[in-house]
Amino acid sequence: MTNKLNSNNLTKSEEDYLKALFQLLVEGKSAKVGNNQLAEYLKVSPASTNNMIKKLKTKQYVVSEKYGKLDLTKEGEYIAVRLIRKHRLWETFLYNYLNFTWDEVHDVAEQLEHIKSQKLINELERFMEFPTKDPHGEMIPNADGEYLAIPKVMLSSLSEGDICRLIAVDDGSVNFLKYVSEIGLALSSEIKILEVREFDKSIRIQFGEAIETITRKFADNVFVKKVV
Repeated sequence: MTNKLNSNNLTKSEEDYLKALFQLLVEGKSAKVGNNQLAEYLKVSPASTNNMIKKLKTKQYVVSEKYGKLDLTKEGEYIAVRLIRKHRLWETFLYNYLNFTWDEVHDVAEQLEHIKSQKLINELERFMEFPTKDPHGEMIPNADGEYLAIPKVMLSSLSEGDICRLIAVDDGSVNFLKYVSEIGLALSSEIKILEVREFDKSIRIQFGEAIETITRKFADNVFVKKVV
């Protein structure tokens, strides 16, 4: 990949765009992503996104196809995966060794992921004995950049009577993660769908001795593996 040697010249903002585009395309399973969708995801203006995409296209990290749909080049994907690797390793370190809660680690890891030293990241991984998942249940890419998305479905996609196990949560909202903790849910919690209400698609769930009614928005951000 010809641009590997130039990746250190990318700004923090450029790296953020590449990572966001990867998350929408691969983790969000979007076939293609448009400028407006990317702008909304990053909470920036469409004009700012247009300007940034022009820069990233010039550097050959992004390509655009008919109707402005965006995709990453191999070089762009290479950088995005390594940012995700660094982010999730830092989250794991903060959570396991520095007493950060899972709703605190994301914002700090957003800053630390832009550290350029590859040796530091490799030694960090070695120190933690090569973790494979971060505190939110997401897979950590390995040193070769191999990215494996774990099979998962949204809790909101299940039906009454289904039983599932919580395997990951969206780590982008501090308030959401705090609420998950407050009601007593955790990774590996077994959840039974008691009722899906037709009116607002809210869901009544049971986990352990607790019964909670959760919103559709909440259920869209909780990822599970079906058990029964």
